Amino acid sequence: MKKISLLVIIVIGFCSSILAQNNKAYLNNPIYKRQIEMYDVYKTKQADIVMFGNSLTHGANWNELLGRDNVVERGIVSDVTEGFVARLRYVYKLKPKVCFILGGLNDIYNWTPVEKIYANYIKMISSLELRGIQPVIQSTLYSGKKWGADYLARTNPDLKPEDVNAERNSQVKLLNKMLADYAKRNKIIFIDLNKEMSKDDFLRSDVTYDGAHLNARGYKIWAQEVDEVLTEMGF
Repeated sequence: MKKISLLVIIVIGFCSSILAQNNKAYLNNPIYKRQIEMYDVYKTKQADIVMFGNSLTHGANWNELLGRDNVVERGIVSDVTEGFVARLRYVYKLKPKVCFILGGLNDIYNWTPVEKIYANYIKMISSLELRGIQPVIQSTLYSGKKWGADYLARTNPDLKPEDVNAERNSQVKLLNKMLADYAKRNKIIFIDLNKEMSKDDFLRSDVTYDGAHLNARGYKIWAQEVDEVLTEMGF
């Protein structure tokens, strides 16, 4: 019964994903438009480092977290990689030297095929490099075992969150393998955040407050990884 329920969720999610992709799903996110409007009024003209992503990136003050004054955060809550691609101009206008990218989990929980997410990453990377901006790929973080537990309790109490998240995390693992291989082939820096923040292909409970978003401990680990890369790059 649980396997059937999971299959139904996957099929519905996949069909919904196809429809959403055809209608530019990122535009259905009201936060996207509001944040883009803010980008248009921000006065920062240039930043050496851009942190580019979704709610995970948006969840920290990166200048304070890294102890620097040349970092700009461009994360949008609930954004997907198609939305990333569509707003790259707000990275270009800052004329940064390096752009750290992290995304993909929202796509995966929208049942966007991994191949499509990967293709969006390649678009981002190629566009950044074309403009002399060095991309740094950060691994898509796993979800935790209990992510979405409240939602499933209301909608499908017979289904365990751990089962759903294990299936989705298998796609996270596949995406990260594809991205890591691409990075290696093309001599691009790849930061494996899951190495320090996951266990058994799940986000560790001690680095998250809800199963997907990071707490202070998680951001501290992330910042250490980013700072090491920046130091190696001479920043």
